[in-house]
Amino acid sequence: MPLPNFGQILRALDRFTRHEQVVLSALAVVIGGIGGGSAIAFREGLGAVQLLFYGFSSERVVTFIAYVAWWHILAVTTLGGLAVGLFVEFLMPGKRPLGVADVMEASALKGGRMSLTDGIRAALVSAVSLGAGASTGREGPVVHLGASVSAWVAKRLRLGRALSQTLLGCGVAAAVAASFNAPIAGAFFALEVVVGHYSMTAFTAIVISSVTGTIVSRIWFGDFPAFIVPEHQIASFLEFPAFAILGLVSAATAIIFMYSIEISAKVASKAPGPAWLRPAAAGLAVGLIALVFPQVLGVGYEATDTALRGQYALWMLFG
Repeated sequence: MPLPNFGQILRALDRFTRHEQVVLSALAVVIGGIGGGSAIAFREGLGAVQLLFYGFSSERVVTFIAYVAWWHILAVTTLGGLAVGLFVEFLMPGKRPLGVADVMEASALKGGRMSLTDGIRAALVSAVSLGAGASTGREGPVVHLGASVSAWVAKRLRLGRALSQTLLGCGVAAAVAASFNAPIAGAFFALEVVVGHYSMTAFTAIVISSVTGTIVSRIWFGDFPAFIVPEHQIASFLEFPAFAILGLVSAATAIIFMYSIEISAKVASKAPGPAWLRPAAAGLAVGLIALVFPQVLGVGYEATDTALRGQYALWMLFG
């Protein structure tokens, strides 16, 4: 049987690449790699900022902060807040931080379009804030950065609205999966929160990106779970109603917490003085709290692990 010539191979590749699902799957692999790389870059950048501020680079802040002087903690949280305030005031669009809500808005109202420059700026602000000790969470900035990079790729390829939204979901899935080492969580977060539907086209691409992002993360950091959940044996079916009640209580707690954040933001917006000074005041407050409860500093993974093991009193969790 004669081998195909070069022209036949090119024609076969041309027919192959005209299939939208094939092209989207290939793009999903690329976006997954880029999204995973973005999550790695953010974590390493956060570690560098933390090393600069505190002299150590670790998510186990509670363990290492005990060796840092009290005045050092107050100075870092206050000056870090000041740096964030100045950055947001003079470099961020709308003079406000960016996060997951902006990704949802881009998907729903802007056809998946986002600014890569704004994404990088938002990541820098978040890295400084978290590195200084603000417990603002690592996942929001990683989601925004992954979405910004995927939106930039979609723009360069001049993709339509539907494909751009799908790639946005791919970037988010890869970023979440790489951050938590959890491909299933990354995929469903992107489908539920960003894309908003479960079409087979979007589902396939997002799962591919999520798995790719996880692989990239595991190559760099190793295969370690974000949280170590203690094993629990169900002794009786009577426990299931208790789980349902626990779900209701947890949901109510989350809702109350979200409302408390909104109320705090409104109160802070009415504080006297320029807006760029408010993060410095907040940083000082965080530093003072951290002198008694160091668990409030940083990404909070160590404190979450301790809570999952049931080693905190209930009053401390609500305090």
